[in-house]
Amino acid sequence: MTQPRTAPDDGIAARRAALHLVEQATGGQRLLSETIGAGALERLSPPDRARAQRLATATLRQLPRADRALKPYLAKQPPLAVRNALRLGAVEIMEGAAPHGVVNAMVQIMSRGKRTQSYKGLVNAVLRKLGDQPPEAFAKLPVPKLPNWLRGPMVAAWGRRAVEAMEAVQAETPPLDLTAKGDPAALAEALGGDLMPTGAVRLHEAGQVSALPGFDAGEWWVQDAAAALAARVLDAKPGERVLDMCAAPGGKTMQLAATGAEVTALDLSETRLGRLRENLDRTGLEARVVQADALEFDEAGYDAILLDAPCSATGTIRRHPDLPHAKDGAEFGALIELQAEMIDHALGLLKPGGRLVFCTCSLLPDEGEVQVEEALERHAGLQNDLAALERPGIEPGWIGAEGLRLRPDFWAERGGMDGFFIACLRPGARDG
Repeated sequence: MTQPRTAPDDGIAARRAALHLVEQATGGQRLLSETIGAGALERLSPPDRARAQRLATATLRQLPRADRALKPYLAKQPPLAVRNALRLGAVEIMEGAAPHGVVNAMVQIMSRGKRTQSYKGLVNAVLRKLGDQPPEAFAKLPVPKLPNWLRGPMVAAWGRRAVEAMEAVQAETPPLDLTAKGDPAALAEALGGDLMPTGAVRLHEAGQVSALPGFDAGEWWVQDAAAALAARVLDAKPGERVLDMCAAPGGKTMQLAATGAEVTALDLSETRLGRLRENLDRTGLEARVVQADALEFDEAGYDAILLDAPCSATGTIRRHPDLPHAKDGAEFGALIELQAEMIDHALGLLKPGGRLVFCTCSLLPDEGEVQVEEALERHAGLQNDLAALERPGIEPGWIGAEGLRLRPDFWAERGGMDGFFIACLRPGARDG
């Protein structure tokens, strides 16, 4: 597909852009964030941009269901560009869009591409047949499974039933979680949201985020309930010197700054730090922002450090369903080595008596439990402070011998949560 362009048509621009995003994920092995960051949606109007992202995300989330629904109508698989157009159209129809509008739009898109012109008849016929199916037929389609490269390690770690429960949550559109700058109960009441046990505010029908009350005033920011727990475990105090070691886009930085701590927000990416600065400006919170490689940053003497280390991000699939299609796990080994290096370096930046909260948005024990086990072996006197994990709303069964393990199937009836691992480490006299 060529680069999508804005046009005043009936959803064609948004659909073309969505198809471009899906193609980049399935054919180019690029995450949606990478494609969007490269400017794929810049020429779209804000409503079309939002629609394109929603369509692409929904298509990638329901890809296995779409393939199963389309299979009876395809004698053989068409080229990927055509296949993705069918998938996108199928997902729209399965979600309740008017079939004739979807069919007409996808046929127009196919007719505009040199490589896809000859398939417009196929797309027309297949999507029309799919549109004739009753909604009950789609409801019977099985829950999409994770790809084998990820499902195997997950089953080995958590068991088949737990993985199936996670897949069921990941198949649904997740609610929107907010962290309040002030009183979360008041925010929940103002927005008509649910106050979660950990203090997050959950909205099930959010709409456009920037249009919600309190956004412009900086009264809250978007942050998954699981991600918000890392800063709560750190429990920063007013006046403490605190380092957010991989800070962008800034959700945890803002949590730390709201405590009155003296926060340094460190990140390698200047682009991502730009978003962090925007968030700080909007909320009126203060932090010192530093662009640098975390492993080269040598400013010591911190009371507390929060290390949300680069990882596989397998815990965020419910919000980022492109990951299983764009990645294959090949880079995970390098990330695991980097995490260990970062833990070692962070411990050296603490003052005596300081604490390090290490976390990853991963469901793989190698990026969580195993990292803590190996850190304790490397550092004599290092202590794993499990008591620090006992925060409001955290259920005792979530805390294991190595730390706090959060999974998508926790709170399943409320919409789930992202997968996370969190541990609080304290150097002893011989370490740090």
